[in-house]
Amino acid sequence: MFSVQVQELSKAFNRKKIFTDLSFTHQEGVLGIAGSNGSGKSTLMKCLAFLIRPSSGTIEWMQNDEFISRESVRPEIGYMAPYINLYDDFTVFENVEFIISVSGYQPNPDQINTLLKELQLLEMKDQYFKTLSTGQRQRVKLASALVRKPKILFLDEPGSNLDERGTELVFSIIQQQKEKGTLIFLASNDPVEINLCDELITLGAGNES
Repeated sequence: MFSVQVQELSKAFNRKKIFTDLSFTHQEGVLGIAGSNGSGKSTLMKCLAFLIRPSSGTIEWMQNDEFISRESVRPEIGYMAPYINLYDDFTVFENVEFIISVSGYQPNPDQINTLLKELQLLEMKDQYFKTLSTGQRQRVKLASALVRKPKILFLDEPGSNLDERGTELVFSIIQQQKEKGTLIFLASNDPVEINLCDELITLGAGNES
């Protein structure tokens, strides 16, 4: 089981403070990160996933109560966000396959097709990413985050641009991942999404999201 301990974490861009002195732990279920636009939700997620460096403070990851390095954490992470881009000129299948390949694993077509079917993407697996609707792209991004079977899952506004059916599907996936023991971080200012969370951090106003 994975967990994280955050102590006095702060992030600023130039002189603009995004958040300061955040301290919390997360060791089970879904941690919600709430706040208005510009409060720093996405910035905090990026810090936790080692996509950007905090300005100060510590982020310590543990597995089975033993501290582990960021190099050990990174392969366990799945990350879905509006700002994570896939390749327009790759098909749905090729995009998901590429995620596995660059991670150093041999792609398993049956595994990919099973995941695409679960996310209601199988019928469009040969369509180019650039031809998809915004909601369909959102589901492909989720497939790309899940394909390596991550133990730690970051979801930044997972229900954005989805219709009711798509939203219900994503919420079902979140529940399934939680039941598997995946450690989940969910950033949102949508009350419906926040209701999925077991714990909640609310960030104040800032200058970046």
